Amino acid sequence: MDSLQLSRSPFLKQLKQQLEAPPPSTTEESLLLRTMVQTLVAVGIVATDVAAGTQTSLWAIPLSLAGGFWSWTSRRKRNVATKFLISIGMLLAMAAFFGNIFASLNDTRLVLAELLIQLQILHSFHMPRRKDLGYSMVIGLILLGVAGTLSETLAFAPLLLVFLAIAIPVLVLDYRSRLGFVDGLPSLFGGGQKASANPTRISRKYSALSPKQLFLLLLGSLALGLTIFALMPRFPGYQQFTFPVSGAAELEDARFSGENRGILNPGVREGEGGADNAENGSGELDGEGEGDGDIYYGFRSEMDQGASSQMGGLTPKVVFRVRSQAPGFWRVLGFDRYTGRGWEISRDDQLLDVQRPPWSYQFYLSSPYGQGRTRQVIQTYTVVSPLPNLVPALSHAKMLYFPTPEVALDPEGSIRAPATLNEDLSYTVISEVAYRDRTALGNASVDYPKYITDYYLQVPPRIKERVRQKAEELLAKSPKPITSPYETALYLAQALKQNYQIQLGIPPLGENDDLVEAFLFRNEGGYADHFSTVLTVMLRSLDIPARLAAGYGTGEFNPFTGFYVVKNTDAFALVEVFFPDYGWFTFDPIPGNPLMPPSFEEYEAFGVLRQFWNWVAGWLPTPVTSFFNLLWQGFAIAIATVVGWLWGLVSSSLLGFMTGLILLVGVSFLGWIAWVNFQRWRYQRRLAKLPAMEKLYQQMLDLLAVRGEMKHPAQTPLEYARIARSQLSDAAAEIIEEISTAYVRWRYGEEVQNTSYLQEQLKALARSFQRLGKKEARSR
Repeated sequence: MDSLQLSRSPFLKQLKQQLEAPPPSTTEESLLLRTMVQTLVAVGIVATDVAAGTQTSLWAIPLSLAGGFWSWTSRRKRNVATKFLISIGMLLAMAAFFGNIFASLNDTRLVLAELLIQLQILHSFHMPRRKDLGYSMVIGLILLGVAGTLSETLAFAPLLLVFLAIAIPVLVLDYRSRLGFVDGLPSLFGGGQKASANPTRISRKYSALSPKQLFLLLLGSLALGLTIFALMPRFPGYQQFTFPVSGAAELEDARFSGENRGILNPGVREGEGGADNAENGSGELDGEGEGDGDIYYGFRSEMDQGASSQMGGLTPKVVFRVRSQAPGFWRVLGFDRYTGRGWEISRDDQLLDVQRPPWSYQFYLSSPYGQGRTRQVIQTYTVVSPLPNLVPALSHAKMLYFPTPEVALDPEGSIRAPATLNEDLSYTVISEVAYRDRTALGNASVDYPKYITDYYLQVPPRIKERVRQKAEELLAKSPKPITSPYETALYLAQALKQNYQIQLGIPPLGENDDLVEAFLFRNEGGYADHFSTVLTVMLRSLDIPARLAAGYGTGEFNPFTGFYVVKNTDAFALVEVFFPDYGWFTFDPIPGNPLMPPSFEEYEAFGVLRQFWNWVAGWLPTPVTSFFNLLWQGFAIAIATVVGWLWGLVSSSLLGFMTGLILLVGVSFLGWIAWVNFQRWRYQRRLAKLPAMEKLYQQMLDLLAVRGEMKHPAQTPLEYARIARSQLSDAAAEIIEEISTAYVRWRYGEEVQNTSYLQEQLKALARSFQRLGKKEARSR
């Protein structure tokens, strides 16, 4: 068959005609809708930039606007060349995406957002239909969601409000476009409908695009969203197993060497008698620069608590933010040897190096200790201000996602990096945090292993007996005998809180003075960290292994971002006590602090509501907070009293059980009657507030819902009417279509409708359903 015969083939002719003259698609003619969709996408791009700290919007927004202008001017053309170029551009974007994603395997969110922005820019050059604008709306929403996951501060909140303010009118315009309205006039309806005969144009108080109505809708959406946000359960759990890591470019080549295995501290406050500069605390290294007085003095190999100039006086600043499944004490460093003036790490040179594979940022650190139950808690840290090379983490860190090729573990369970932690570094820790089972810990063995007794019972002989006598004196005041180390630690921690005070003006220790001795017998108190030192030494004097741990308190929880904001002034020291088969558990003897740091044991499904109230209460005057707390306590007591009385009645006898059962049934019946009447009253009240046409249309929907013909929220009124025609009688379908058409003309076309006539039609529809229901009942 030659080429002439091929050209005369009917099939090829038909194919050629279809390619040359495809059926024209329905174009979107609303310039306002197009403009607002482009603005919506621009807000999504800016939000991504703000959250990620990038500058994509500088080039992406102008290109997207240029594409939108091109698409508007050529919306009725075939644009074959444009489509061809868009296809090439998408292939190039995909190639760049695969090139970037392999460099960011541990946090692909930003790479995916960049790909989406590039695809949106290409897509913006050809958006003839309303459906194409819908794709852009979804892209803007996805970008905002990505920005929400990247954001760690409230800088994202204003953009969220702007996006919502634009999205509401965009949805209104999109819905009007689906109904076929062009410039406010309905294009789907013709004449001939009785309800719309001789419609007149009116100016009504309500308009779909009224600034007042849109503003009220925005406020309602915000109020509803914040309420849901506060009440919605927050179940702990990351739905991913590749965790965020950033800052790899500066740290990916950092390694330990013989000269930098100590603690690198970029700024320790000056101590008495001269500058500490930035040495690692063991005297082996020079640091990264001069101390600026903003880092806690205890993050060194030696902690000198005898110099008064070292206590307090930090310039407050945020050091890191944490997104964690549970609050806790962000542990940094542990100390085992008491020096009389403070603490030191006796085995600072015995570090265990841990390597990670080159294809992953994941380090395997350790397995949970002992037989006690544990719970996995995931934390992601973002460093805001430079920190030492000590990696904060919850206790019992199991896995670490960190950019350096290696880290080190010291004998006290602290994690060290081969370089200081610079700002904008993000890393993730998975910890196996132990449950604090008071009964099990109270029954724990006192048969301590040798590696524990060798290091964690050390007390200077000169003070041991005197401190022991003081501890036994405090224990003797207990109303009941204390026999277990766990109860001993609890009682002594509480006793220090109650019998000693924080004193900021105590003189520095002399050359022969002992810190614990001066605290207990001379000053009757001391600085906050002194309480932890005293409890540790007291427990050791009673042959209970203990050590000092320095780190950061939980910080301030921001319920809007989900991050704990931790400042340098949150740093302090507490006590860790060892229990055979269970490991180390913390106790906090500092007055004003909880006896035990918060943990997952306090985490509930609605815990965010409690945290939100704590955040709000911090801004309220004390009398107001006390009033609400008293009100809540009264409510809780009343509920407990009623429940206790009912339980006493039911459990007293068989007669009481039957009486309680009758009361329960009666109360349930009365509650059901009250609920039904309340629903009916609320329904009538809601209808009374509606305009006549909307009230009539809602009554029709309720009538049809009773018949089982419920309208789906995604259906337009006319789509619903068309479906009803296929399921109901012709007479009923005509009435439904007539009322639906009138409602659309009134709602979106602002036309007056004959509601009296339509009300009669609705009554006729109700009567027809009643007759049909009687006929169906007789047939049964």
